[in-house]
Amino acid sequence: MFNRRQFIGSLSTAAGAMTLPPFLAPAEAQTFETLNRRVAHLSPLEAAQNEDFWAFVKTEYTVSPNLLNLNNGGVCPQPRSVQDAHIRFYQYCNEAPSYYMWRILDQGRESLRSKLADLAGCSAEEVAINRNATEGLNTVIFGLDLKPGDEVVLTKQDYPNMINAWKQREKRDGIKLVWINLDLPQEKDDYFVEKYISAFTSRTKVVHITHMINWIGQIVPVRKIADEAHKRGIEVIADGAHTFALLDFKIPDLGCDYYATSLHKWLGAPFGSGLMYVKKDKISKVWALLSNNEPDGPDIRKFESLGTRSFASEMAIGTAVDFQLSLGAARKQARAHYLQRYWTDKARQIPGVKIHTSPDPKYACAIALVSVDGLKTSELDGQLYNKFKIHTTGIEWENIKGVRVTPHVYHTPKDLDRLVNGLDEIASALRKKS
Repeated sequence: MFNRRQFIGSLSTAAGAMTLPPFLAPAEAQTFETLNRRVAHLSPLEAAQNEDFWAFVKTEYTVSPNLLNLNNGGVCPQPRSVQDAHIRFYQYCNEAPSYYMWRILDQGRESLRSKLADLAGCSAEEVAINRNATEGLNTVIFGLDLKPGDEVVLTKQDYPNMINAWKQREKRDGIKLVWINLDLPQEKDDYFVEKYISAFTSRTKVVHITHMINWIGQIVPVRKIADEAHKRGIEVIADGAHTFALLDFKIPDLGCDYYATSLHKWLGAPFGSGLMYVKKDKISKVWALLSNNEPDGPDIRKFESLGTRSFASEMAIGTAVDFQLSLGAARKQARAHYLQRYWTDKARQIPGVKIHTSPDPKYACAIALVSVDGLKTSELDGQLYNKFKIHTTGIEWENIKGVRVTPHVYHTPKDLDRLVNGLDEIASALRKKS
């Protein structure tokens, strides 16, 4: 049997992973390397169903054994190794803050930038390290030169922080917002492409696209929309809050000009860490959100003038990248989708229970939306928690209503049986009343 200490110490030695963090003994890596070889020959889908492998992954998380957290779409827990790195760097800073923060840890930002760029599939000169997707996307939204009457295309299903940022520019600068209302879920790329194209005019300057719509888990074909936008001279912003380190892709695959994500979501980095991507030839077109000596310059670092930040949180991002590489992007995506299908396929068989998310891995992954006939969203969310101690989140936004359920790689099918049984009991009680 492999013990937890051996597993943790060897996470970064899986095939293709980076070298072990310096705080882990290299000799401890051998155990997980052996375990990883057992699934290395399997396809991602086959590996996704190897419960022995994922049982060891679960031991790296310190999640509650009693509360079933199925709201990982909000923010994800960090693996134990990331927590340990964060705490160690934090204690290190407190020995002499101004010295260790700026003269020691701050010197690691460039190597971290390169590490993130490698994961993202782009140049290090196109990556800024910040605090979350909202900060990154707001930097672009407020930093682009737009004139009164310029049009921006976006949807009513985009994230509220982005919608409010665009509304602020509309109110302040007189730009025009052109709204698309999506009917979800969808399983045809043409539906999205046609919706966006129909909204484009000769005055459209920017299109804002959410890669995965957080309310329902809908994956949007960003690249196809971006290609059509670029044919018309329209710049493309992609909101990747829910896709980076969950889906197996590289940022340039999307064909976007600007992109931002929260690393404390699927990468499992410390809370309040994010990444912003700006295509190299677009950097000088975006004004820095905060003060900088060259706010309209071509250096990506102008977006990192945040003042004092949590250096401990930032440096621990590197350990989160190592953990991600040890799992493998394709394998992780397959596991997340497998878990979603595991419970949604069963839930679809329960009378009165409705799933509002596509089962197709091209159009959905971890996130799914569920409702029960005869229950308000808040009532279903409340019953799942009060009766079964299952933490989800209720969604009521535009034309989307239901309870969002988001498992993570640390969950097991048995965990999700608890959810399915809860839904069955709730729906059965309603049927008996009617």
